Amino acid sequence: MLPEQHRIRTSAQFSATTRSGARNGRRNVVVYVRPTAEERPARFGFVVSKAVGNAVRRNKVKRRLRELAQTTVRQAPYGYDVVVRALPPASAADWAELTADYAKAWRTASSRAGLPRAATGPLPAEDHRSGREEPES
Repeated sequence: MLPEQHRIRTSAQFSATTRSGARNGRRNVVVYVRPTAEERPARFGFVVSKAVGNAVRRNKVKRRLRELAQTTVRQAPYGYDVVVRALPPASAADWAELTADYAKAWRTASSRAGLPRAATGPLPAEDHRSGREEPES
């Protein structure tokens, strides 16, 4: 679970990020990134609609996306807001595919948003290639 200071909670925060943030989409996810003040903690929000599947599938997708977000926060803990929207194919995607899509979308959207190169960090997919396994459900 993400600590509370790293969560987007209100609809106004979601709207601000999706409307004014840089966007990049892949087969399984769309990532919106909006730069904020450098001293503000990074915040993440997730949108997983019923089109993704039943409650079990939606929650599994959310758990996976939260794990990817935690990896991103560890690499760059300040200066941006992110909304990750899961697309329907995300429910059938395996961990490696979801990780790769998130990593590519994150890197592209964060560079379009003008985040410093250090904030984009190494791709989370690199963790998977080094032997890291899928988080437990």
